[in-house]
Amino acid sequence: MTVDAKVLEIIEDLFLEDVSDILDDDLFDAGIMDSMGTVELVLALEDAFGIKIPVSEMGRDDWNTANKIIQGVKELQNV
Repeated sequence: MTVDAKVLEIIEDLFLEDVSDILDDDLFDAGIMDSMGTVELVLALEDAFGIKIPVSEMGRDDWNTANKIIQGVKELQNV
């Protein structure tokens, strides 16, 4: 499974929303994600990909769309 597909699957599992058609939409503005959801997402991504997401990387504007989350995971895998 690709990183893209796995991230989208995690988002759908956590928030019960398919975001594959709104990859560049703000997930907070869409009411899909909130601050508690962000914590759940970080833990799920760290577990699924074996990465560590620094708190400094998790600003609301940094990882607020599915595409930004996917890109962030890919960058952390290459560290």
